[in-house]
Amino acid sequence: MGINKDGEDLFVVAADTGTRTDVIDDQIAADVTALVDEFGTTETSRWVDKSELTEQLIAVPNYFDERSVRDFFTLMDAPEMGDFTSASIGELVDNGLLVSMHGHGSPSADFRTGHVPYIKVSDIRAGQVNINPTNRVPDVVAERFWKGSESGLEEYDLITPIRTSKNIGDFAVIMPGQERVVLTKEVLVLRASESASFDNFYLLWAMTLKAVRRQWDRVVFMQTNREDVGRRYREIRIPVPPSREAADEVSKAFRDYYLGTQRLRENLVTYLANDDKHHIFMSSVAAAVEDLEDEVDDVE
Repeated sequence: MGINKDGEDLFVVAADTGTRTDVIDDQIAADVTALVDEFGTTETSRWVDKSELTEQLIAVPNYFDERSVRDFFTLMDAPEMGDFTSASIGELVDNGLLVSMHGHGSPSADFRTGHVPYIKVSDIRAGQVNINPTNRVPDVVAERFWKGSESGLEEYDLITPIRTSKNIGDFAVIMPGQERVVLTKEVLVLRASESASFDNFYLLWAMTLKAVRRQWDRVVFMQTNREDVGRRYREIRIPVPPSREAADEVSKAFRDYYLGTQRLRENLVTYLANDDKHHIFMSSVAAAVEDLEDEVDDVE
């Protein structure tokens, strides 16, 4: 709107020279002029029927920005996607092809004195769940948040922040051995069901497509001073493969990477479980290492 983050004039930068011009960069003015004077639209504006403005969505402009949706359907029109269809996360969940769940809760800091890892949104980075050994709760606390003896998580589940984080929509993978964790309530877990024509590795392939990732920018609003996606994640559309064979083919690189990583992790776990000279914390390794240390302490 012609104003930079410091409250000063925002000028158009010449693309060919990378220098400021003396033209004010006021896209809003151009949009309003087109809408009102010409009753038209621009790349960054559109008309919205009043019936679309529910009480929850009043005056949130980015929600009605269709550019990311147009980009997705452009992808779906590409020749290599000819046999693929598309569906929203909500449609896939309602049709039983996806399983979804939210995090367990957020134990306060004074409870973090046990052995079960507590995962915060900041621990979900670069496709991995990074366990912080300083954030762990006792079994009894974990089971209270799980509402039972198990977390409900399965190996290779996908997880993403859905509140309070800049990486909303960036997915990571629950690796084998990481199932017994307490997830902060501000995350979403997705899993391909047994009746789906794809697995979690295809789901990760689909979620990391740029045309899918951009859609999250449309549905993330500010709640007080924090980003929040609410249930609008259900509107994100992804490609749906025509067969399991097609799904496995396009997602092969993801499957090979995570399964290969797990084989390397298992080798390291085996080594650490039989060697008491190291201290390292990585999901299931922790228990083996701590048991060995406890045995040494008992002997001493």
